Amino acid sequence: MVEGRTVGAIGPGLLVLLGVGRGDGDADAVALADRIAGLRIFEDQAGKMNLSLLDTHRAALVVSQFTLYADTRKGRRPSFIDAAPPDEARRLYARSCEALRALGVRVEEGVFAAEMQVALVNDGPVTILLEQSPQAPTR
Repeated sequence: MVEGRTVGAIGPGLLVLLGVGRGDGDADAVALADRIAGLRIFEDQAGKMNLSLLDTHRAALVVSQFTLYADTRKGRRPSFIDAAPPDEARRLYARSCEALRALGVRVEEGVFAAEMQVALVNDGPVTILLEQSPQAPTR
């Protein structure tokens, strides 16, 4: 919710908290979308994590989340120096959403840089961190 109104909602599917870091580019955004769409994390008939968003025709709610780049190793206030500048992050966030849609995934979005209330019902014990850039942050 943003300012009391629902801006994006899905049923069963994935909540994607998407952080964009310094040095990320278009190729990273597209490759990450491909990985998200094809990640086999939904159960098949045998109860194995074997199906993807594409296999199940489920949706993704994609929320921009620069705070994923918080560096908390020193002091008591997080540093966000490794997060991409807002204009670049907005562009790559949009590029990732566009690439997911091009793969056939229904995508709902949050509002970039807005104060949001995001609700999640986690169906099972699965939370996965995907990192696309092969480079480690420059902390």
